[in-house]
Amino acid sequence: MVDISEKPTVRREAVAEGKIILKKSTIEMMRRGEIERGDPLQIAAVGGLQAVKSTPSALMMCHPIPIESSSVEFFESANSITARATVMANGKTGVEMEALHAVVLALLNIWDVVKKYEKNSSGQYPSTRIRDVHILKKSKAGSY
Repeated sequence: MVDISEKPTVRREAVAEGKIILKKSTIEMMRRGEIERGDPLQIAAVGGLQAVKSTPSALMMCHPIPIESSSVEFFESANSITARATVMANGKTGVEMEALHAVVLALLNIWDVVKKYEKNSSGQYPSTRIRDVHILKKSKAGSY
């Protein structure tokens, strides 16, 4: 791990986003509350928030950071769900990996909950995709 002991403590925030492409019929089932395993977005939100807290366990070179705020929200379109995670901490290193980890795990949780409806007759996923995972913005404020 990189030595951050001499770095000042500052307010750090990161916003990440990513998208899962789904069948239009799956999105419609979600809107009507017809997904057998439960509400995919509620499950995904919990998964994303848990991912923020577990980032140092999953990414070996990440420092444990005292997260002070995190959120996961979703935006629907006709054939996709966009997940956006915001993470904030006062620390010596950024929170980009925590935000990205939250987005990826939220999207994977959606896939897991709706996979039954996304498979074709041979059990494959011809159109389901996770894509465009990226940092929308990161910022840091003055040192303390």
